[in-house]
Amino acid sequence: MPLTETPRSTADARRTTVVAKAVTVFGRGGYHATPVTDIAAAAGISQAYVLRLFGGKLGLFTAALDRCYLLIREALAAGAAQVPDGTPAEVLDVMGDAYAGLIADRDLLMLQIHAQSASDIPEIRDAMRRGYASVVEQAKELSGGTDAEVQRFIALGQLCHLIVAAGLESVDADWARVLTAGMRHPS
Repeated sequence: MPLTETPRSTADARRTTVVAKAVTVFGRGGYHATPVTDIAAAAGISQAYVLRLFGGKLGLFTAALDRCYLLIREALAAGAAQVPDGTPAEVLDVMGDAYAGLIADRDLLMLQIHAQSASDIPEIRDAMRRGYASVVEQAKELSGGTDAEVQRFIALGQLCHLIVAAGLESVDADWARVLTAGMRHPS
């Protein structure tokens, strides 16, 4: 009986796997509180290999953040494709729905929040700026919206973050109803 070899994973395939796990693990614990060993364990590889692939925890976190913004752009593109002849307002509205569906994955939402809390680290701040730049440019291009319309779209996305992160949709109080009125967000 011939011996069969198990195909080896390439470094790129491992990077993809590790980044996907990093989004989840960093999303739950944040940059400062998450050791690389937790991500390595989730990915089923050694900490040394993770460090070799990413150069350190910071490289891994920024790669996870880059992945997050890629997923956002993919969701926005999918939303925009639903209304190819829509007005800017219609396109932005559908893209907002697509984004709300995306952050139903709480890990993705929390990764963004954790990145904001660690934005005093220049590399994380730079990754956030790159990510927001790509999202804003894409929203403007896909919708044909004005700067003001795109700004409102991003602002509503940030309000959606607050609603979901703080669970405001389940708060029975006037102040919470003010914030959640007319907002679509994942439950």
